[in-house]
Amino acid sequence: MTRHILVAVGWPYASGPLHLGHLGGAYLPPDIFARYHRLAGHEVLMVSGSDANGTPITVKADELGVTPKEVVDRYHPEIVGYWDRLGISFDLFTTTMTVNHHRVTQEFFLNLLEKGYLVKGSSEQFYDPEAGRFLPDRYVEGVCPHCGYTSARGDQCDNCGRTLDPVDLINPRSRLSGATPELRKTEHYFLDLPAFADRLREWLEGKTTWRKHVKNWALGMIEDMPRRAITRDIEWGVDIPVDDLGPGKKIYVWFDAVIGYLSAAIEWAAETGDPEAWQRWWKDPEAESYYFVGKDNIPFHAVIWPAMLMGHGGLNLPTDVPANQYITFKGAKASKSTGVGRSIGWYAERLEPDSLRYAIAAVLPEQDDTDLSDEEIIRRINEELVATWGNLVNRVLSMSSRNFEGRVPEPDELTDADRGILALGAETLDEVGDHIEGVELRAGLRAAMDAAGEVNAYLNATEPWRMLKDDAKRAGTILWVALQAIAAIRVALYPYLPHTTATIGEMLGTGPDVSSWSAPELAGGTFLGEVSPVFIKLEDDALDD
Repeated sequence: MTRHILVAVGWPYASGPLHLGHLGGAYLPPDIFARYHRLAGHEVLMVSGSDANGTPITVKADELGVTPKEVVDRYHPEIVGYWDRLGISFDLFTTTMTVNHHRVTQEFFLNLLEKGYLVKGSSEQFYDPEAGRFLPDRYVEGVCPHCGYTSARGDQCDNCGRTLDPVDLINPRSRLSGATPELRKTEHYFLDLPAFADRLREWLEGKTTWRKHVKNWALGMIEDMPRRAITRDIEWGVDIPVDDLGPGKKIYVWFDAVIGYLSAAIEWAAETGDPEAWQRWWKDPEAESYYFVGKDNIPFHAVIWPAMLMGHGGLNLPTDVPANQYITFKGAKASKSTGVGRSIGWYAERLEPDSLRYAIAAVLPEQDDTDLSDEEIIRRINEELVATWGNLVNRVLSMSSRNFEGRVPEPDELTDADRGILALGAETLDEVGDHIEGVELRAGLRAAMDAAGEVNAYLNATEPWRMLKDDAKRAGTILWVALQAIAAIRVALYPYLPHTTATIGEMLGTGPDVSSWSAPELAGGTFLGEVSPVFIKLEDDALDD
């Protein structure tokens, strides 16, 4: 049965370069997941885009002395360049500046307003007396009341990940002037989250396969969940579709950003010439939706967005929110705002795409924070990717091409050991597929690499290179068996290593494409392509400045 699977990927702020924490936290995992499901024959729609409306955009614009639009126009192409370089296979990567996104957001707003889930109210918001303006949450910094971090933002603490309100901060200060801000009353619209508490609790308790840290965080949040403002005193963002709040206000970024998943699907459908196509992923109750984000976005995707969808009606709730923990660098959380961790672009200029993908996929922080260093990246590439998979492919293909006239050898009688390796291919695909289905992506990669290790052990035990003179038929059979396993493991590694999968396909004589999640058979006599090393071993100083 064909499944419809929405792969919804967190929207990065187009306010600067992204770092490896972003790649491992939210952008490589959905690509692995989507590539597998496409090969398995399912209809996948993978969407995201640059968040153009957040206060990080206006903060950067203030720093550079340019308009917010100029900031987005500068950094959005850079982000798209990362995806092109690394093969992150979005069906659409757009921005929240589009007319379509603004329209869909306003329609969503009006839907909730009509149903009584948006209410007006007064709140106290920080005001900078020196700058003469209200301060969006990210324009306020101070000490986190939970962990004591001294540079917590008004919306969130980068150190402990807690969601905050600016009034929670100890010793708050304005990012604009450094002044101590004053609380002043202002009128806004609020999402009535408490109205959804019982429905959310029942829905979350039924999520038996979710990651524990995601489910526990979400359940804990709804125990004491206040109404949350969805408008702010800002000048950049989506216009409020009613005019009863007065000038100088826009829809708050967190509200419009999650609606971006829906608006991106609608934009994609319009571009295909079938404007209603998006409904197959959003309105069919059998469709599935997976939201790939970092753990700091759990509240928005596991609680607030589901509440908004419940209020709207007629749209699917998330199937899973497999939020990752943090990638840290020498103990410090990778962060664009604090400058910890080099950019994706920096690494992409120095490493082959699949080498970088492998190094990150091998340490995905699925359950716990994962510490990373340049030394560890180089070690994993050299000792695992090059020494295990690259070495296996190179030595088997080189021996086969050199000794059997550039063709796949013809097999002779098989031993039990041969049959075991032949069975390994299908078994590996089953195991890797099961792991990816459960969003256990690290385990899936490890299963594929373990299979490569088993084939290497088989070769070391059978020593075909020693038999080439005295028993060429046996040597050819061993190599034929190893080639069948390589062809299957190549498919299992495709979601992780799509670029070199194509290269290996050319060398195997099957062509660069992978058409299905199944073990192909390489017929004896098939012409092999030109054989060359797939991966290059890195020098110890390859990532030195």
